Amino acid sequence: MPKHILIEMQQHIGSPCRPLVRIGERVKKGQPIASYDTVNIHSSVYGEIVEIRKEAVKIIPDTYQPEEYVKIKETNSYLEAVKEAGVVGAGGAGFPTHIKLNTNLENGCIIMNAAECEPLFGHNIHMVEEQADMLIRGIKYCMEITKAKKGYIAIKPKHKKALIAIAKACKNESIIEIKYLPDRYPVGDEKVIIRELLGVTLKPGQLPGEVNALVANVETIKRITEAIELRKPVISKDFTIGGRLKNTKGGYSKVYLDQPIGMPIKKYIDDCGGYLEPYGEILLGGPFTGAVGNEESVVSKTLGGIFVAMPFPAARKNFGILACECGAEDTRLKEIVKEMGGTVVAEAKCKRMVEVSGRYRCEEPGNCPGQAEAILKLRAEGAEALMIGACED
Repeated sequence: MPKHILIEMQQHIGSPCRPLVRIGERVKKGQPIASYDTVNIHSSVYGEIVEIRKEAVKIIPDTYQPEEYVKIKETNSYLEAVKEAGVVGAGGAGFPTHIKLNTNLENGCIIMNAAECEPLFGHNIHMVEEQADMLIRGIKYCMEITKAKKGYIAIKPKHKKALIAIAKACKNESIIEIKYLPDRYPVGDEKVIIRELLGVTLKPGQLPGEVNALVANVETIKRITEAIELRKPVISKDFTIGGRLKNTKGGYSKVYLDQPIGMPIKKYIDDCGGYLEPYGEILLGGPFTGAVGNEESVVSKTLGGIFVAMPFPAARKNFGILACECGAEDTRLKEIVKEMGGTVVAEAKCKRMVEVSGRYRCEEPGNCPGQAEAILKLRAEGAEALMIGACED
């Protein structure tokens, strides 16, 4: 165990949670330590509260950590159990899952997203390979809660071992069906999944619920099942680590399952042998949409990956940036150009990007309209080099 863990007060979309504990208080694994209206946060360890900030609660963990945890209180429904457990979208969005499930999908469907969208990720597919039966039960719980009539598993054919496992687990389930996804980024986006499985193109800002569907990723389904069957709160996280680390070189990534929330990222970097020189920034999330972190960053409910990048090459040029929701928007592209020593002299957006509630969104993720016109415009405005965030199409 590290000297301390730091449990963040905002691990979901919405307002930060408020602490329920005080400095000097001893807490148990699974004990609620913060809450705000719709979301609960629980301690992931046995230990002592030593600091409470608006952003986080610091705990010094005990040397001995029993496997037992404080179970969530008894509830009258599956939906209440999901709420009490503090389940949020584990794929990165962090939307409170009980709110998402609190809908009527009669004649609609539940879709388990097993796309493993970001390159290098492996933890969701590993779960499908190892605990397919549990995931099928989770899909059925979601169907019961929402009254959905059909369940789908959205997966890429290349994941053969996972396909065999999930096919075996649902062979006697007439209401659950496997559907194949194309192997390109960003197929894990729920708008793309709806388009590929149901043949419906959602408008920017439109949610799957508007076409009588609900999409949840593999780990979210796992946490729903744990809340219902084990009365277990969300106190751990699955993720993938890789990049410029001594034990993950050669494109190899390492999967970690059920790691305590609040653990420092540095622990896993050290566990993978430390940095492989030369190295650059630490990305929390995937290569396309990850945010820059550091060694003091911690595991949260939405962490999907830890990747140590190559150093940025020096490129002291005038850059044009072409932003796209699928890969990277303008803030991230400008950040990269600055790290390279370049200067942004021209900006453009993919022609499919439209503004919705103050944010630019893609009309058809994964279906690139071609960027020649935008690139010629950037060149005419003085760009000597191009920095682009786009889908793989």
